[in-house]
Amino acid sequence: MRNLLRISPHEHSGRLRPHEHTSYLPLAILVLVVGLILGGCSASTVLGDSPGPAAGSIGLTGTVPKAAPKTGATISSPSPGQHFGTSPVTISGTCPAATLVEIFKNDIFAGSTPCTDKGTFSVNVDLLIGQNVLVAKVYDVLNQAGPDSTSVTVYYDAVPPQGAPLSLLNFGGGQLILNTDAVYRGTFPGQLLNVPISIIGGTPPYAVNVQWGDSANKVISRSDNITFNAGHIYQKPGTYEITIQATDAQGRVAFLTVAAIINGQPGVVATANNTKTPVNKLLILWPLYAIIATTLVSFWLGERREKRVLRTAAPVYHT
Repeated sequence: MRNLLRISPHEHSGRLRPHEHTSYLPLAILVLVVGLILGGCSASTVLGDSPGPAAGSIGLTGTVPKAAPKTGATISSPSPGQHFGTSPVTISGTCPAATLVEIFKNDIFAGSTPCTDKGTFSVNVDLLIGQNVLVAKVYDVLNQAGPDSTSVTVYYDAVPPQGAPLSLLNFGGGQLILNTDAVYRGTFPGQLLNVPISIIGGTPPYAVNVQWGDSANKVISRSDNITFNAGHIYQKPGTYEITIQATDAQGRVAFLTVAAIINGQPGVVATANNTKTPVNKLLILWPLYAIIATTLVSFWLGERREKRVLRTAAPVYHT
């Protein structure tokens, strides 16, 4: 029994002992699989690591139109020479689709609205007392202007309290007018949209009611006619019609409608530190993988050499 349990190598016999404890094939397959995974990760990282905006900025893409609109808007209503006793009035007509229509009265901005997919527009405009020369202008998404429409002259025959008192020397001098430069101003959901509002004429104090087009409205009290900002946060993207109405201490009323575009929320580009993290890890893993693969090949070649030496070596006999 003692001899059966004894482990004795084939010393000096020249015979090759089996290397059953060495599993080179499974190890080679494992190293190959790891190499393929590592290579795939490297390729995706390199392709995805393209130069982009700085940290915290947003990447934007767009299509630039070849030229500004070649067709202008046409005012179909009201008719030339028409008289009105109340204000505001509705201005409507045709326009190139996917443009913004701005209405001017005596070269003063009076309101804006997007042109519909059917190529029509309609917007309420507050008239000036007396003669109003109405002109419609169209702009594309890059704010490139198209041809002006043919002008239409209408008249506002004001009655008290909007136009009173009237005189030949001070015709309509006390009229209340609203103005803004926030035409087609855009922002993103969750961000504050500021609309600058200017009050011209009238008698302070003023009450300004802003209807934001999303069922929200805000009443602002003003003791002077200095330009101020009215702010609002939209929760969803879309096109909104902002209606602004003001009254003064004498009961005069002013009205203004503008269009606002709320864009879709953009995706934030990954910061520079985040993009470098995978690259740094790959710089460490590739040398480690090369060392493991080289070690495996070295052991395999060493055993191959050992087998060849043992086969060719002459047997040694002890006396």
